[in-house]
Amino acid sequence: MSDFEFIEDLEELSSAEEFLEYFEIEFDAKVVMINRLHIMQRYHDYLQKAEKGGALPDDEDSLRQAYQQMLTQAYRDFVESDALTEKVFKVFHMHGPQTTFVPLDQLLES
Repeated sequence: MSDFEFIEDLEELSSAEEFLEYFEIEFDAKVVMINRLHIMQRYHDYLQKAEKGGALPDDEDSLRQAYQQMLTQAYRDFVESDALTEKVFKVFHMHGPQTTFVPLDQLLES
């Protein structure tokens, strides 16, 4: 568990709107309504990349500011673009239709 109070605060937040409000980021509710999962996944991706790269500061104020900047960027990604273009989720990286063959005898075994 982190020694930083704001990390504990984040554990209590559940919606994209709550995260944006916590970090005092102005947002268009319509953009968030349409892209909430994409915004939060992109935010998670940014945090994970920064953590793996050792780019996160050690003090609470700087860390909070870094988290705020990454959430702001994640939100802006979807203000300036869209989910199809940003391709946050694996399904957007799949090429062509995906098919799976299930033999008839496997369907009858259930």
